[in-house]
Amino acid sequence: MKVEQKGHTTIIKDTSYDLMVFLMKLTHEYKTFEEKNIIVDMTHHKALSVKDINSFLNLSKTHKKAKKSFVIVAQDIDFNKCSDKLVVVPSRLEAHDIIEMDEIERDLGF
Repeated sequence: MKVEQKGHTTIIKDTSYDLMVFLMKLTHEYKTFEEKNIIVDMTHHKALSVKDINSFLNLSKTHKKAKKSFVIVAQDIDFNKCSDKLVVVPSRLEAHDIIEMDEIERDLGF
């Protein structure tokens, strides 16, 4: 797992190539990242399924309750079939844009 800090955002990239191991490690170390917005970069996984993406749902719900953004970056997936409670985008740039919009909404009290 590679962790990168960028402003008010933590970018976490899976380096294990085993999704379940990555998810367990991310869940176990969640307290380390809970104060920041999180981008989970899954772009190197070429055979991700909607079920794989939806496995992050509990972690995403927990993070959103803390008034922080949780965005998954994945490619070659049908975004319409992912849970509507997850934010899944095809690039890191879009992930940062989503977080910026969320920050503005929170600042305005939405």
